[in-house]
Amino acid sequence: MKAHSSTLSRTISKWAIATAAAFLLFHVARIEVYAGKKPTDGVQILQLSDRLRIAINGALFTEYFYTNVPRPFCYPLNSPEGLGMTRNWPAKDVPNEEHDHPHHHSFWLGHGSVNGHDFWREIKDSGTIVHRGFDEIKSGKDFGVIKARHDWVAADGKVICTDEQTLRIFAGKDQQRWLDFEITLHASNGDIKLGSTKEGMMAVRLAETMRLKPNKDNVGKPTGHIVTSEGIRDEATWGKRAAWCDYSGPVDGKILGIAIFDHPQNPRYPTWWMVRDYGLFAANPFGQHEFENTPDKTDGDFAIASGKDVTFRYRLYFHEGDEKQGKVAKRYGEFLKSISAKHSQK
Repeated sequence: MKAHSSTLSRTISKWAIATAAAFLLFHVARIEVYAGKKPTDGVQILQLSDRLRIAINGALFTEYFYTNVPRPFCYPLNSPEGLGMTRNWPAKDVPNEEHDHPHHHSFWLGHGSVNGHDFWREIKDSGTIVHRGFDEIKSGKDFGVIKARHDWVAADGKVICTDEQTLRIFAGKDQQRWLDFEITLHASNGDIKLGSTKEGMMAVRLAETMRLKPNKDNVGKPTGHIVTSEGIRDEATWGKRAAWCDYSGPVDGKILGIAIFDHPQNPRYPTWWMVRDYGLFAANPFGQHEFENTPDKTDGDFAIASGKDVTFRYRLYFHEGDEKQGKVAKRYGEFLKSISAKHSQK
C-alpha cells in the first residue's frame, strides 16, 4: 500500500510539473502576442521535398520551386493579407485567367538568347536552369536567406554557364514587404554572349485583375496602372529605361502593387523595362535593339569572357495602393541610402 501511494505521489508530481510548464509556456506566448511579438515573428523558411516554403509572421508569402522545373520560380507572391499578387496558371488552374505564355511562372529569371540558346520559353529546343544545390537556407527575425547554385543546360545537355542566386526576404512592417534578388552569372564553361532580345530577364507575371488591359473575364472592371521613375505611364512604359517601375491594380477589392528597383551598380543602369499590358513585368538590360528599334541587331548584346562573371541585383517592393500611396519613390530613395551605407562600411 505504501509503495502504491509513493508511485501515485510521483505520478501526481510529474503531472503537476507538466501542467505548470504548459501553463507557463501558454502565458509566455500570450505575453509575446500582447507585446506584438508572436512566436512566429520574422521569416521562416521550411525545406520540403520539392520546394522551400517561405512564411512571414506565420503567413505564407511564397514557395520556391526548384526540382523538376524548367527553371526555379517563386509562386505565389502573397500580400500580408494573403491576397495573391501573381497569376496562378500554370501552377494552378483557376477560373477567369488567361492561359497564354506557359513559361510565365509567377516570379522567375531567364533569358531568350544565351550563346544562341533560349532560356526563356519552354519549347522543344529550350534550355533549362538546373538546381545544383543550396549554399544557405536561413530563417530570421528580420529577414530570411536562400542561396542556390544552378547550371544553365542547353537542350543537347551541354552546360553553357553557371550561376549563384541569392534571395533575401524581409519581414517588413505594416502592409509592406520586400525581397532582394541577386544573381551572379559565371562564364565557367567558355565565353558567354547574352543576346539582344526583349525575352528576359528577371520577371513577374501579375494577377489577372491587376492587368493594364483586362482579360475577357474582367472587361468593364477597374484595371491596373504602370508608372516608372521617369513619370512615364501605362502603355508608354514598354521598352523605356528607368531606375524603377511600379505595376499596381485591384485584387479582391484592394489596390496592391509591386515595384522593381534597379540597383545603381548593375551594368547598364538604368535598365530597360519589358512591361506589358497583360501583366508581364520584367527588368531587361539586354534588349536595346528591340526596345529602341535600332538598325543593328547586336545592340544590347552583353559579353562575359571565359572565367569571368557579372552580378545583377534588384529589389521587389510589395505595397498597398498605387505608387503614390505606396511611397515607391521614397522607398527607392531609402534603397539607395542603404546601398551607400553598405558601400561606406567596406
